Amino acid sequence: MAHVFAFWESRAFYDSFMARSHDRLAAAQAGTFKDAQARLFDHRFDVKTGFEPRFSDADLLRVALCRVHEERAEHFTLMQEKVWNPAMAGSPGMIRGLFGEAPGSEFLVLSMWKSSAEHGKYRTERVERLALRAQTEADVVALTGDIVELEPTWTV
Repeated sequence: MAHVFAFWESRAFYDSFMARSHDRLAAAQAGTFKDAQARLFDHRFDVKTGFEPRFSDADLLRVALCRVHEERAEHFTLMQEKVWNPAMAGSPGMIRGLFGEAPGSEFLVLSMWKSSAEHGKYRTERVERLALRAQTEADVVALTGDIVELEPTWTV
């Protein structure tokens, strides 16, 4: 499995790419992959510091896709900002991240870590306690995600 993340300077640049170049590039890649899924998220806020799509200082990404109950979306966003973000930001191995939103009460939490060991310290020490405090179970309909070990030669 491969994860590909693209960060666009603006929606106008994204729309221009989709209108002018996407189909040609996609046709050239036909047959090189299967079961591709694409999602477009709008940046809501940063986690820890100003997000930069720079990966040279990270060894690991944690990506979480959260579909939440529509009536709980505002609460979920507030808890991300007031509970989860400060906890991640306070973890020494966490570098930076972002929180994004897509239509249909779907959210992306992307965090960058110095190493899997540093991420493991955060995860085992805090996740259950934070989930209770943030009432995550009441907010979330579905949660999927992955730990992505970065391959520096794939970074463009």
